[in-house]
Order: sequence, then C-alpha cells, then structure tokens
Amino acid sequence: MDKAKTRVETDQIGSRELPADALYGIHTLRALENFPIACRKVNPELVKAYGWVKLACAQINRKLAYFPDAQKADAIEQACHEMASGLLMDAVLVDALQGGAGTSTNMNVNEVIANRALQLLGKPLGSYQLISPLNDINRHQSTNDTYPTALKLAAIVQLHHLEQWVLELQEAFQQKEKAFSNIVKIGRTQLQDAVLTTLGREMAAYAEALNRDRWRIYKCEERLRVVNLGGTAIGSGLGAPRQFIFQVTDRLRELTNTSLARAENLMENTQNTDVFIEVSGILKACAGTLIKIANDLRLMSSGPDAGFGEINLPVQQAGSSIMPGKVNPVIPEAVIQASTQVMGNDQIIAQAAASGNLELNHLMPLIADKLLESIQLLQRATSIFSSKCIHGLTANPEKCRQHVLNSTAVITAVVAELGYEKCSQITQRAKATNQTIRELILKEKLLSPDEFDTLISPERVNKLGF
Repeated sequence: MDKAKTRVETDQIGSRELPADALYGIHTLRALENFPIACRKVNPELVKAYGWVKLACAQINRKLAYFPDAQKADAIEQACHEMASGLLMDAVLVDALQGGAGTSTNMNVNEVIANRALQLLGKPLGSYQLISPLNDINRHQSTNDTYPTALKLAAIVQLHHLEQWVLELQEAFQQKEKAFSNIVKIGRTQLQDAVLTTLGREMAAYAEALNRDRWRIYKCEERLRVVNLGGTAIGSGLGAPRQFIFQVTDRLRELTNTSLARAENLMENTQNTDVFIEVSGILKACAGTLIKIANDLRLMSSGPDAGFGEINLPVQQAGSSIMPGKVNPVIPEAVIQASTQVMGNDQIIAQAAASGNLELNHLMPLIADKLLESIQLLQRATSIFSSKCIHGLTANPEKCRQHVLNSTAVITAVVAELGYEKCSQITQRAKATNQTIRELILKEKLLSPDEFDTLISPERVNKLGF
C-alpha cells in the first residue's frame, strides 16, 4: 500500500496497514481474511439493530458520567444513529458466517462507529486514544449480550413487516372469496372428485389459514422480547456497573418503540437459544401454508385446455423456449421455492441452537443469518404472491360448471333427497351409459330441473348442513 494512503493499527496479534480512509479497523481486516465463507455480508437489518443497541449503551454510559466530554458523546451518538439508519452499511464488511459467536460483527460495528465519531470531530481515523472501539463504543458490553440482543431486535422489526405482508395476502384471498362466492365447483379429496363446493369457499379457507399464520407471527414478539443486554460475557454482568445493567434495556426499548425487557436470569438467556427454534418453527408453518396454497392454485389453473382450468393466473412471462404459447405458474413456483428454503433454514437453526456449549452458543452468526433470511424470504414471497398473482386471479365459471355436470360427484348434492342406495345405482348407470347424473335423474323423473338446479345452487352448496 502507498504509505500516504494508509494507516497502521495494532491489536494483540500485531500490526497491520489499512486504507487511510477506511472506517473499519484491524479487527475487521482480520475477519475479512479469515472468513471468506458465505461470501456475503452480515444482514443489513442486523447491522441497523446493532446501531440501536450501541446507541442505547452510549446514552446510558453518558447518563452515568462515563462520557464526561459532551462533544465526544455527541459524536458517538450521532455515529450510532447513522448506523441504525443504514448510512454506514458500506463499511460493515464482515462475512455473514464467522467464528467467535459474532465477535467480528461486533468489532466491525465498534470500529466503524468509533471512526465515524472521530470523523465528525475532525480527527484522523484510527485515533483510538481519543475514541476507542473497545474502551468507548464497547464499554460495559460483550459480543455475547449485544449480538443476540441485536438479532432479537432485528427479528422483531422484520416480523412486524412480515405480519403486514401476510395480512395483505389474507385480504387478497378474502376479496376473491366474495368475487367467487357464486361459482359452484367440484371439491376434491385425494385428488379425486368428492363433493360440491364453491370457489369462494376455497378462497376463504386460504384466507383463514393465513390469518392463523399472521396471528402466530404477531405472537413471535413475546418469544423474542426478553434480552440479555447488560449480562456481558456469560450473563453475570462482569465488567458492567449495576446501574448500567438495570437501565440499558429500558433505554433500548424506548429508542426502538418495542416491548424489549431485561431477562430475569441473564445467564440463562445468554446460554440458551431455543426461542429462535420456536420462532423458526412458526416461520416454517407459514411456509407450509404458502406451499399448500401455491400448489393448489397450480392444480386449479392447470391446462388450460387439458387440465382443471378452473382459474386463470395472471400472465407474467413466456413459459417456454420451445413450446409457443405456453405460460407457466411462475409466481406460485417462486413462492414454493422460497418457502422450501425457509423449511431448510428451520432445520439449520434447530441444529445450530442445539449445538451451543455451556454458557454460550458459538453458532449465533449462523442462527442470525438463517433466521433473518427466512423472515425476509417470506416477506418477499407473500408480497409477490399477493401483488403478482392473487389480485389478478380470475375464475372460469363455465369450466367449473362443466366439471360439476360431467362429474359423478354431483350425486352427493342429491343424496339427502334420494337416499344413498338410489344415488349409488344412478352413479353406476351414469358410468355404464356415459350419461350425466343430471340427465339420468331428469330422465327418470326423480327430480324436476328446478329441483335439481336448486340442490346444486351456490346458496345450497354454501349452506352448512341441510
């Protein structure tokens, strides 16, 4: 490196040259060299949450007179604000997967905040005798309490967004429930014709399943709100003043407008990461709902000529490089892939959370990476599912009616009137003579046309029982 364009920093291992204008420091440099693993940076939402954690710590340290220099304290707080706002994201470079339970992320954040504060004061970057990443930005903290706290905060914020996207998808299906309420169709079990239903009822069932997922996601905050901030290394509060321990989480809660609370047992909260398994399981349940719905829509839209053809999905792109005119259900397919990834992430999170040893889980970066990825995959999947598929979904009423009249399943609508044995005989004759159920019943004058049509009407089909 050009000496004029570099600076030298020293840690317990030795000294290294860095670009003179780099906001990161030697700890980040070593992490970049040591962990070329995922080849993607730490999730930006975790970095923003870390900014809020560092701001809360800085403000309590200032309140307790550990930062007597007002200008220095102001600069640190402004740098934390910028981190929380995403303005310093380009300087947080460490790999998403790293050894040290997240120490590289914590130190990258500490170095960037310290150097940005120095920059705000007009001081040379790396002047750590004035503002130190360790002695100031990390004061009364450890990776082991700040990292999981930042992850829980980031997850809560992102889950709030996911809840809204799931709600929007739910409402899209509710709109289709109303639009399709009068379209009678074949209901199927084991992929075989079963009984009559309406397309609106199917849409209502999807909406209700999503409502259940939305409620579960809403309740996730209760699982994540308890944090170990102030517990430092193993939850004993080693190196932190008692007043700091009792005040810092309250300050973080005020800054973020969340329901965060200090764990009663900081050591337990530092040791165990089972809450992430629980939350991931809820995300997996939502993924399962999306896969079920997406596959149903693929079936109902199949064909369009030689398949079910009961609904039309919005045309988004050409479906084949060799088959002209073919259009594929690309949005449901993408949703299924994203949801399948979430299911895979759930297994990884469970394995990682179970692998912690003694007072700490050393695989926190993996848990953080996969948990936030799952939340964001579901955010994007539900968003495109709603906007690019469900809102533009239309029905084929004539195709639905054709299936109803041509299927022997229609006989279930008249069982209460004619009896099971009689209906069984009619079904057998219909198959043997290649006639429809309606034709046979009218031919034998078992019911009038109006009586038969009433029994398969939307009003009758939608009625609960008889």
